[in-house]
Amino acid sequence: MPAWEGTNWMTLFDGQSLDGWRTTPFAGAGEVMVEKGRMILRMGAMLTGVNLVRTNDLATQNYELGLDAMKVEGSDFFCALTFPVGDTCCTFLLGGWGGGVVGISSINGNDASLNETTKYLNFESGRWYRVRVRVTPARLETWIGEQKMVDVELEDKRISVRPGEIELSQPWGIATWQTTGAIRDVRYRKL
Repeated sequence: MPAWEGTNWMTLFDGQSLDGWRTTPFAGAGEVMVEKGRMILRMGAMLTGVNLVRTNDLATQNYELGLDAMKVEGSDFFCALTFPVGDTCCTFLLGGWGGGVVGISSINGNDASLNETTKYLNFESGRWYRVRVRVTPARLETWIGEQKMVDVELEDKRISVRPGEIELSQPWGIATWQTTGAIRDVRYRKL
């Protein structure tokens, strides 16, 4: 993977342990472990996930969050990255609704499959995808690799997490749905 764009990135996952993280208490969750520098979220009956524990020094506006994600096994989302947008939260979804939907859940009550951010990508198993989110008071932007996936003006928009168990991912979390995902190089920086 190329170097991260910009400076002042803070590492949030040490690649050795789950220090600073906790397993999200989803019903029927798969096992979460660290292997070969990767956080592995094993396929569960439904959702498997982790939450960042150390969040006091993280701003909820004017920041970037990034990570590398890989679909290991399964056919649905391998990375649902939940993060704050000011005083609320939302989720950037990779591979939902059977493996191809990308977008934000939720905008004005519509999830990633039904709003202006909906896109479709074919994600290959065993391939790393660089994911980056930028939150400012005016905009929400996301990228997969160099491709900008979301560019939403926040004025007059209602941002939220999709109702249901994924709400447990707030404020900072990563989840998978009936899929094994791998995560590495989780980073954060203030803008």
